[in-house]
Amino acid sequence: MSSTSSAPVAPALSWRPGPQLPAFSGAALLSSAQQVRASMAVIRRSDDGAVGIGIDGHLSSAVPSKAGFDLIGQLPPLYPEWLGDRGFCEAHRLRFPYVAGAMANGIASVAMVEAIAEQGGLAFFGAAGLSAARVEASIVELNARLQRSGKSWGVNLIHSPSEPALELALAEMFLRHGVRNVEASAYMALTPAIVYYAAKGLHTDPSGRILRLNRVIAKVSREEVARRFLLPPPLAMLDSLREQGRLSELEIKLAAQISIAEDITVESDSGGHTDNRPLAALLPSVAVLREEIRRQQGYSMPIRIGAAGGLGTPSAVAAAFAMGAAYVQTGSVNQACVESGLHASGRAMLAQAGMADVTMAPAADMFEMGVDVQVLKRGSLFATRARKLYELYRSFPSLAAIPAEEREKVERTQLRASFDEAWASTREFWQQRDPAQVERAERDPKHQMALVFRAYLGLSSRWAIDGIDARSSDYQIWCGPAMGAFNRWVTGSFLEAPEQRTVGQVMLNLMEGAAVVTRAQQLRSFGVAMPETGFDFRPRPLC
Repeated sequence: MSSTSSAPVAPALSWRPGPQLPAFSGAALLSSAQQVRASMAVIRRSDDGAVGIGIDGHLSSAVPSKAGFDLIGQLPPLYPEWLGDRGFCEAHRLRFPYVAGAMANGIASVAMVEAIAEQGGLAFFGAAGLSAARVEASIVELNARLQRSGKSWGVNLIHSPSEPALELALAEMFLRHGVRNVEASAYMALTPAIVYYAAKGLHTDPSGRILRLNRVIAKVSREEVARRFLLPPPLAMLDSLREQGRLSELEIKLAAQISIAEDITVESDSGGHTDNRPLAALLPSVAVLREEIRRQQGYSMPIRIGAAGGLGTPSAVAAAFAMGAAYVQTGSVNQACVESGLHASGRAMLAQAGMADVTMAPAADMFEMGVDVQVLKRGSLFATRARKLYELYRSFPSLAAIPAEEREKVERTQLRASFDEAWASTREFWQQRDPAQVERAERDPKHQMALVFRAYLGLSSRWAIDGIDARSSDYQIWCGPAMGAFNRWVTGSFLEAPEQRTVGQVMLNLMEGAAVVTRAQQLRSFGVAMPETGFDFRPRPLC
């Protein structure tokens, strides 16, 4: 007799149907699978072994009859609100783990931020490229609209290597007006502005746990940039801010113990500033880096990793969550919505875009550094014309050195003004915004050329925002391939027409669809023969 004893075996359970009949194939299976908020039993039909779904039934320990059903497993209700990290939603007081990212020049408008907030997401106002007065007025308006309801919102702070004083002034403005969420974007190195914002107001609760007053969501597309936001601020920068009287001794002490950002948005192939990297490679790499740094630093506070770039369909959103994203962030698809600051003519162009209708072009804010942004190619010659300006900038020391033939083409096509006239208007702009740039340009002809060419790049975005018909061929519209995927997905639905696209309906449909796709994959992994159409959620009006 063996001295070993077998572990007790749990009795097999059978499943008995309730009012709703079980589904094994066809329309019934698809309909049942999309009831994501229902508890589901995955069952096997006793007579033929077919695997299907049971809803509203009950379990029994009795042996099923020949026409009965064996229980394979159970799936609890699945809510779109639960797809990401609940800690992210709790920290930011959100319903959905969903962020609408900032788009410069107010394209991510006050109306867009408010609409997303009212639906339970988090949106960032696109402050980059706007005057300080316009940014401040928008913050005041958002506070007036959303403060009473307690809805969360934020503002974008973009790395401005050529305008550090403006960047710091914006950080001070955010603190002065109680902006509690900032999206840090386009950073290649840390600056006093972002460190000051992150560290200001740090304090502890009675147990000694460090609490943040201000939260930074850092949008990154490279591991080396992610590392900077995952680590505590450099001590030298903290000391400098203390010497300036901006930070207290306590704030310095606490800042040295935590990461600058509590949330890192991994940005893959997106519109605007991007490194065009694939999300499936980038997100896991940054997640591994996060764990390495968390162990090294001994952090007790969580650092969450979100996903952005290429998220224009429910399947893409579901895939991001399946890779472990704490939250998802959209951009291009929101720009085509009615709340966008982009003119209706530009939104119509986006609604016609395919996945391949994008290209790279020089960035206005980092022109001299050779940094590119991803823009819409279909219907616009901006990218070609902007690249020509960068080639001239690289090839010649000044405007005067450009050959007459090339000069005439640029004056006629891009600038529609003589070099002298273009410099006069550019000079007037910078005299108001940052007189130091004018002083430098008058000493350095190369810098003067950069400012004149950057004026075209900057104005091209404004023309698209304002809908200047005479400049439609020069529209600069930031756009990633997600826009084309979104357009393909909504074809034939109520979201196909640009005038029907609202950021709230886009968010709700992407999240609902992601839940349906996630459920379909769960059922497939249990052995249910899900047809391909089970992964195809069609847009519908939701509330």
